[in-house]
Amino acid sequence: MRIGLLTEGGYPYVGGEGGVWCDRLVRGLDRHEFDVYAFSNGQAQEDAGWVELPPQVARVRTAPLWAAEEDGAVHGRRARRRFTEHYGELAAALCTAAEPGAAEKPGTAEADRFANALHGLAELARDEGGLVAALRSEQAVRALEHACRAPGARRTAREARVPDLLTVAGQLERALRPLSLDWYEEDGLGAVDLCHAASGGVAALPGLLARHFFGVPLLVTEYGVRLRTHYLTRPDASPAARTLLAAFHGLLTAETYRTASYLVPGNAHARRWQERCGADRAKLRTIYPGLDAAPFARVGEDRPGDRETREERDKRGKRERTDPHTLVWIGRVEPAKDLVSLLHAFAEVRAAEPGTRLRIVGRTSAPEGEAYLGHCRALAAQLFPDEADGPHAVGRNPVSFEQLGGPGAETTADVHAGATVTVLSSVVEGFPAGLIEAMFCGRATVSTDVGAVVEVIGGTGLVVPPRNPRALAEACVSLLRDPERRARLGAAARARALELFSVEQNVAAFHGLYLETVARTPVRRPVLDGAGDMQPFAAPAEAHVPGHWTEPTPRAVPTWAVETPEPVTETVR
Repeated sequence: MRIGLLTEGGYPYVGGEGGVWCDRLVRGLDRHEFDVYAFSNGQAQEDAGWVELPPQVARVRTAPLWAAEEDGAVHGRRARRRFTEHYGELAAALCTAAEPGAAEKPGTAEADRFANALHGLAELARDEGGLVAALRSEQAVRALEHACRAPGARRTAREARVPDLLTVAGQLERALRPLSLDWYEEDGLGAVDLCHAASGGVAALPGLLARHFFGVPLLVTEYGVRLRTHYLTRPDASPAARTLLAAFHGLLTAETYRTASYLVPGNAHARRWQERCGADRAKLRTIYPGLDAAPFARVGEDRPGDRETREERDKRGKRERTDPHTLVWIGRVEPAKDLVSLLHAFAEVRAAEPGTRLRIVGRTSAPEGEAYLGHCRALAAQLFPDEADGPHAVGRNPVSFEQLGGPGAETTADVHAGATVTVLSSVVEGFPAGLIEAMFCGRATVSTDVGAVVEVIGGTGLVVPPRNPRALAEACVSLLRDPERRARLGAAARARALELFSVEQNVAAFHGLYLETVARTPVRRPVLDGAGDMQPFAAPAEAHVPGHWTEPTPRAVPTWAVETPEPVTETVR
């Protein structure tokens, strides 16, 4: 099978968002062939280069979303008229769509209007060689202004002023740049059997066009719903600009959900968002992200209590009573992780269990992360002044701030190996991959109830409300004082992680969904190999079943059923 993998700011770029699971998916499905169509999100990402690609990646085509490449297309009068018509229809759909947060969803009229306008612009770009200049022209701004002033436009759209119109037109030009690419040819996306978008939004737009031009089925994976991100961004924009941009992304999401053969949320949290945004429940297939369990096997399998004698168990218990307990937090240092509440909770833990230590191991995202890390260091110094046994001894703070790869923290598995309890204190969280790593290591966990945490834990750890240091502290203390309970929870957590969150289950689930999607797709064209035989999946699945499925032979019909009967006459007397 030939799969077109669509990404935005991710695979195959080094450090790209979602690049790890894409790489594992491509390597796991080595029997298939992949064409990667990738959007980059900055010059730094392009300079960093690509990850090492496996041999099943046959072709990679990239395009920058952060800068528009001049296509040199010069439109004549007829092409300009077509552009004004389609762009005006798209703008009219934005101005009449339901506002964000409204109870009503985009109606059928607005959705059809948006889809027709989008397809019209794509066909124009294909005929004329691109729309870069047209989308940047004054003609586009005037069409947007006319739609905002037209009867039936919503009040917020009518309030748009010239700066708002320029802002919206600029954002639309960026979002519609994929229309001008040369990917939509028979030897491009028209040659794949399936398009798989690694995220929603702009990344799925080439898949929509491949479906429109060639009938290629589309599969969309969302581990984080892009529409939700657009609702939460651009707080500095005016209400009119926010409304129009949210309407565009809302209509694009609705069209993506309508066109896709299947939608793949990564967890129930994303699934609920998709349903709220209009996704058909029959199309949803939840597939959890797959993590590599191999690096954590040594720590996870080396659980205290396995094959030990009573004497060894007594020694271990005595050692645990004398050695200090260690709480471990691993992640990216930023305000959403709420390390402030964790430090306040640890102050209460320290009062109940004086020998306990806290290790905060992570990386920062500059510059906000650096400032937040400095604030946390200052708070730790204030809450836990250096402790010393005597006037001439040097004290040591029970809270340590470390980085992965530093002394004593070579790998994530090494950090978890020295943890008594792993803690997650976030107030905002998507899919907690760090929590799954702790589960692979067989560690008991204490987490806040955010995002998909409860779905991941599934009863194998303690969950407390966010921004509640006392509840967090009580949960940690209860586990620190009960080693048998920690061992039971850790073993259950490891078993759950291996069953649900491994790379193997992720790859197997996508492999089955690929087959199901292609099997349900009508034949688009006969594809022959070098020997002249039809390639797999170029025909419906039932064509391989013995019998005449694709070209049924005419059934024998009795002559009395086809001959014209003679009219029956009755003599009237």
